[in-house]
Amino acid sequence: MVLKIFFPQCCNRAESGLLVGRWISGHDSAVVLAVIHYPFIPGQVKQYIQQMQAQSGVELTVLGSWSLPKEGQESMESFLRDLSTIFPQQRWLQVSRQMGKMGFICEVVNRNQNGQETQQEAKKQNEEEEEKVIFVHYEQRKVMLSQLHPTESGDPDPNTEPSSELKQVFQTVARSQPLFFLDRYDDGPLKSTHWQSEGREASIIVELLKQASVPLCMLISWLLALWTWICNIRIFSLYPLRFLSSKLSTCVQISYRTEHMRTLSSPKPAAGHKQFMRKGNILVSFLVDVGLGILLMSWLYRDDHIATLANMLMPAADHVAKELEELLQWLMGAPAGLKMNRALDQVLGRFFLYHIHLWISYIHLMSPFIEGILWYGGLSVCLGLTFALSLLSDMVALLTFHIYCFYVYGARLYCLKIYGLSSLWRLFRGKKWNVLRQRVDSCSYDVDQLFIGTLLFTILLFLLPTTALYYLVFTLLRLVVVLFQGILHLSVDFINSFPLFAMGLRIFRPYRLAEGVKFQVLCDEPGTALHLLMEINPLKCSTVVQTYRTPTYSCYPRDSWAALVKKLFVGELIYPWRHKSTKAD
Repeated sequence: MVLKIFFPQCCNRAESGLLVGRWISGHDSAVVLAVIHYPFIPGQVKQYIQQMQAQSGVELTVLGSWSLPKEGQESMESFLRDLSTIFPQQRWLQVSRQMGKMGFICEVVNRNQNGQETQQEAKKQNEEEEEKVIFVHYEQRKVMLSQLHPTESGDPDPNTEPSSELKQVFQTVARSQPLFFLDRYDDGPLKSTHWQSEGREASIIVELLKQASVPLCMLISWLLALWTWICNIRIFSLYPLRFLSSKLSTCVQISYRTEHMRTLSSPKPAAGHKQFMRKGNILVSFLVDVGLGILLMSWLYRDDHIATLANMLMPAADHVAKELEELLQWLMGAPAGLKMNRALDQVLGRFFLYHIHLWISYIHLMSPFIEGILWYGGLSVCLGLTFALSLLSDMVALLTFHIYCFYVYGARLYCLKIYGLSSLWRLFRGKKWNVLRQRVDSCSYDVDQLFIGTLLFTILLFLLPTTALYYLVFTLLRLVVVLFQGILHLSVDFINSFPLFAMGLRIFRPYRLAEGVKFQVLCDEPGTALHLLMEINPLKCSTVVQTYRTPTYSCYPRDSWAALVKKLFVGELIYPWRHKSTKAD
């Protein structure tokens, strides 16, 4: 039988005293948390442990005694052995360390039903029936701040013990923080050794920030309440405004950031590790987003870059319109030597040319206001780089609205002909589509129906190449715009969802996110117990991203690649990568 004792490294040279810790339920192991130094009064030790139990919720107890011999303390070891009668336990650990040796000697005092004591010394030469003792040394601060993965889903119940022995060790050390407020430099009746014994990690700046965060959170909560009241005004609930806000990327980003600020300004502390990490990721993401936005704004308003962009926008729009006109003129001729239907070709070409002229007139009408729109719109960049990218996506959608119209016209006409041909093809085979049962059934047609179907099939088949060519050209233009908007949407989603706080912990403090532990032999001297060193294995970076990625209105393709190709073939409309919260058209 093996007894495992998890011993903190900071207590290896502690003064003689009592070992305070906890027996792990369901396992033959114990966790040492601190060493209370001699001299002490047993009644005060019992009262202190009861107070720590009430504050931490951990079943603390006196595990045994710790002896580090010094000059003039030769009788200390026998005195500490006698303390087992004052602190009655089924097991009393009497750990001692000899000068000049690295290993410990542990004697386990067991109490039988008659109250008699038997001593067993854990040495390498002991017989097999005697109890073996293994010391597992751990770094207390790292274990206390570490979170062992995988974590439990939902809010963990503090009264429920995890089944794993290792998780119980980590949970015990993490919940015993009130025990670490007392150190050997305090003026109280008790002095102890633990990880904070060399000085408490406190900062005046951190304490001031904690105090200032309370009124700041109250101010943010009041501003969010005011913003929510403005958004709930009846005029903003009308269908046109509600529909427009659901389509604009800027409005979606504003609602998303509003939800983030509600989470950050909540007065309630984080209920668990995952909620704490989520708040940390949101805060760091928001600060990085705003920092990048301020850098972009400083560049825009320096050296009059906004005027330069406004002066470049109009020639670019005219150049795009001119290229579209030349493309339509090429399609109205004999594109690539193809013989098209002359009448339909001219009708479609003039129809699209008329829309281009309307678009050019609209652009020139708005040209005096372009610089002002860019100047005032650039002020929103201070809210973050994601707002700038969302605004750019909306501007691209507005400036390429004529390309979208061309694509819709061509796609609808092409889709009508494709579905018409497929329906007439079923007519030739004596089939029809059953709308109620959603399947193809057999059907008998008379001669007139077959004759009319043949005429319509011939007309649609010979007009299909002309329509398909216009549809192909405008679909390619639409795909270019959709690809650019998709890149912008994915960039916004990356900034919003990437766990920067968790990744920073993984890089600079890898022990905070633990995937497991590893052991290495620290000491195996004859006459002493086996000593192992427990080290923390950090979580993989890919696992950190998957575990702590912030949920967003993620922009993903609505369909697979096969479904997208099918839509393009039959002429169904495709849209930019949409948000999960928006309803598909």
